[in-house]
Amino acid sequence: MTTAPPRHDTTGPVPAAPAARDAGCPFAPPPAYRDAHREAGPVSRISLWDGTSCWLVTGHPQVRAVLGDQRFSADARHPGFPFLSPGRRELVNRATPTFIRLDDPEHARQRRMLTGDFIVKRIEAMRPEIQRLVDDALDTMIAHGSPADLVDAYALPVPSLVICHLLGVPYADHGFFQSRSRALLDLTGPAETVGTAHRELTAHLTELAASKAREPDDTLLGRLVARPDVTLAEAASMGLLLLVAGHETTANMTALGTLALLRHPAQAARLRAEPALVKGAVEELLRYLTVVHLGVPRVAAEDVELDGLTIRAGEGVLCMLSTANRDEPAFPDGDRLDVTRDARRHFAFGFGVHQCLGQPLARVELQIALETLLRRLPELRLAVPFEELRYRTDMVVYGVQELPVAW
Repeated sequence: MTTAPPRHDTTGPVPAAPAARDAGCPFAPPPAYRDAHREAGPVSRISLWDGTSCWLVTGHPQVRAVLGDQRFSADARHPGFPFLSPGRRELVNRATPTFIRLDDPEHARQRRMLTGDFIVKRIEAMRPEIQRLVDDALDTMIAHGSPADLVDAYALPVPSLVICHLLGVPYADHGFFQSRSRALLDLTGPAETVGTAHRELTAHLTELAASKAREPDDTLLGRLVARPDVTLAEAASMGLLLLVAGHETTANMTALGTLALLRHPAQAARLRAEPALVKGAVEELLRYLTVVHLGVPRVAAEDVELDGLTIRAGEGVLCMLSTANRDEPAFPDGDRLDVTRDARRHFAFGFGVHQCLGQPLARVELQIALETLLRRLPELRLAVPFEELRYRTDMVVYGVQELPVAW
């Protein structure tokens, strides 16, 4: 009979999730997570808002191991799944599960319905249209004059237009979707507010899906409802996931990436001088910033040994992508932004079978948005002191609330 490996000693201070960021260093992961990594190791314990605890995984190889191992379940209905707020838990009771919170084979069944819309070849063919949308947004911002809020004028409209076009959702509804998305992603909002936002978004998309079932079209949502194996509820739920994820992540990366480059002018100058570096620079910014900053939750479906420890069946795990993306030796000198770094092993899009479906689209949008902005506005600068900026620390997707810029 073998003896299970010992767990970490949890008698000392245990950090809480989500942990506070260092106000003076808004690009870096919360100090508490980095301290836990240094003092307790890449697998330790963390407390949650409701008094429960789960495993905190902060190292690059350990995060890769968890996300690549299907014995760790992504199904939020599984007992022991770790939730970061009452609102996150509320959604389990309200939402029709989508592939992001399902395990195989159901995860694979749903995901296969969408992969054709996000293959690299199809997304690359969209470059001219995305470039047009980027130029139009920048033309409008420039015409309105300096200063401007880069979030509202540039970072948010472009991915919103693109995902609305792909899904077949009227862009005229973007104000409704964006306000409800904010409520949905707010960790501090009451569970009732999160539930209301989800109910309103779901009702709107269900109605839209029903109209496309009556009058089919060749949009992503239209093709979903035309399938005999997809219910209206499933189509609306998948549409909601893609709509929210499709504009929130890219919009926040565009604005925060711009800010990071403004704070590192030598890196921005290098990109202006060598625009061919933009693809690698986007990977480096994704690594350096990691806007999915609260970690990826999983729960052990059976006993699993990880880094010499036993994670028991039913115990939650929180994979901290931001610390893994700065972990040595995967990324030497990982606290430094270097647009020439080979950052392709980053986890900004996750890892394993649940790796972000829309990453080819996000990459193209970011490459075009950042290259165009640097090229067309060489004098771009902050219009307020850096210390006055406000950040989305209380949101599922990290970013800057506003980004006042001048040129």
